[in-house]
Amino acid sequence: MPELPIDSPMRRRLPPLLRHAWYGLNQAFRRRIAPLGITPDQFTILRVLLEARSEGVTQRELAQRMGSDPNTISALVQRMETAELLERLPHENDRRAHRLRLTESGRKTYKKARPIALDLQAEILAGLKPEELESFLTALQTISKACQDAADRSPSETRVGIRRPPAENE
Repeated sequence: MPELPIDSPMRRRLPPLLRHAWYGLNQAFRRRIAPLGITPDQFTILRVLLEARSEGVTQRELAQRMGSDPNTISALVQRMETAELLERLPHENDRRAHRLRLTESGRKTYKKARPIALDLQAEILAGLKPEELESFLTALQTISKACQDAADRSPSETRVGIRRPPAENE
């Protein structure tokens, strides 16, 4: 019997599997941390800032660490600054940039949210045998890197769905 094409409806397909996994995880976490007044993305920012060096990180560094775009990060940072979860401090070398650091309130919120995140992760991964877990995470990391590499090699867009025309010197 010939092998089915990779996009056959009779096969498991990578994009819907990733989309459904991410959506389910994100919704479960969103609902569980809602009483804390933060979103999954805000939790991730709190974690990144907690794990950062003491002088904090710039918004650009934060966007890179989260695999997100700067505009999304900017809006999140504004809301979190208003909620006093983080603070923006002048960058020591770049007048246009700011360093982001957790406030005490941000640390306390993270401390409350972390067990919720860990419990959910354990719940999700409980379906794997211990000997499968590391292989699964390694494979997922490989896929994640391949997706990012593909994005880096792809033409940039000026608007969603519309490709930027190549410059004359490209």
